[in-house]
Amino acid sequence: MGSIILLSSACASKGAEAAVAGADQPAESAAESTNVPEIIATETPEPTQTPLSTATPDTRMKPEDWQNWPIIPEVTNKSREIYALGKELGVNPNAFSKIGDCQNIKESFMGLYDLKRYYLAPEQADWQETIDNFNGFFNRDGKAIEQGLNVAAALSPLQADPEECQAGESPLACELRVANPSFAFVSFERWWPDVTPPDQYEKYLRMVLDTIMAHGTVPILITKADNVEGNHQLNYIIAKLAYEYDLPLYNWWRAAQPLPYRGLDPERNDGFHISTEAWTERSAYALGTLNTLWKGLRDNG
Repeated sequence: MGSIILLSSACASKGAEAAVAGADQPAESAAESTNVPEIIATETPEPTQTPLSTATPDTRMKPEDWQNWPIIPEVTNKSREIYALGKELGVNPNAFSKIGDCQNIKESFMGLYDLKRYYLAPEQADWQETIDNFNGFFNRDGKAIEQGLNVAAALSPLQADPEECQAGESPLACELRVANPSFAFVSFERWWPDVTPPDQYEKYLRMVLDTIMAHGTVPILITKADNVEGNHQLNYIIAKLAYEYDLPLYNWWRAAQPLPYRGLDPERNDGFHISTEAWTERSAYALGTLNTLWKGLRDNG
């Protein structure tokens, strides 16, 4: 694996009616008035002005600059909120899910860490703790991983496993119930690139993220290596939602750039599938992402 880029007084002055004896007041009354303490009006002090607080500047990189976002994200404020909610709701701190299509099946994405088919460089030695903590969830596809599963289908009960999912339950809802994960990698390609408008992808991706966050699970968005839709429309949408929701984004696109063919499979030559070499690289950076977020949120709590 290449080098990793690690990449914020209420004494309202009573307009005192002076008790002063008038000149035309009877003598006895005036005499009595000499026993009345003199009331001296004082100026009301000006209220102390409190300096206006200054909003903390947003120093995050903009979605338009997503190609330069770090590969491995840092903990975000929103992820802290979601992680705290998950602890209250009782999510499994030893579980994570993978939500998406064939690019995320266990054979090509992270399954090697349960199969002990990996090597950690000396600087990655502390990642072993993360592997141990999430043991059993790497080589698992779950209920929301399927060949050709797109972002809309993940929300459709018609696509759910009838043997393990409850009536009316979508693949996403089923996976959240069964795995009850503390984290979920979210990675969807665009379906029917020449037909489906990007705004539909964004619409359903929002719904997916809202569902995951409501469960108390921290979503981890992933950019993609390909550009089959043109102009990197989907990667921009993914970055835009990560920015808007303040969610962590694993920038796989950037990690793939130094690889042969930028991570794409030259044998298939469809501009979509990634190579077997890229499987390992994508999995390694994903592990680094999970390690950073899990330890950051765990230690912060």
